[in-house]
Amino acid sequence: VQLQASGGGLVQAGGSLRLSCAASGRTFSSLGMGWFRQTPRKEREFVAAISWSGGTTYYEDSVKGRFTISRDNAKNTVFLQMNSLKPEDTAVYYCAASSSTIATLRHEYDWWGQGTQVTVSS
Repeated sequence: VQLQASGGGLVQAGGSLRLSCAASGRTFSSLGMGWFRQTPRKEREFVAAISWSGGTTYYEDSVKGRFTISRDNAKNTVFLQMNSLKPEDTAVYYCAASSSTIATLRHEYDWWGQGTQVTVSS
């Protein structure tokens, strides 16, 4: 599976960004998908996950109510809508694919994209 993330950028606190991740190489609708993020000071951490059907989602506590993960299986793409952004959301965001129905742990993901930088200024 090849994953290509896009949509990162520089935004002021309180603003919004929408990340996209296009997948190829395997039946997208059979994959659980997720977003993780990493800063130089932290391990890569879980942000959000969505089941292959889109019917189940999980979020890390600090992004609940602000971020929304979704997917379009017809377009082989997963999205992360990020609203009310805070400076502490600044990180490189990675999309990932799992052969599991849905997953929240790094080791459950089999394929990773290249990352897209999100910078939130105060």
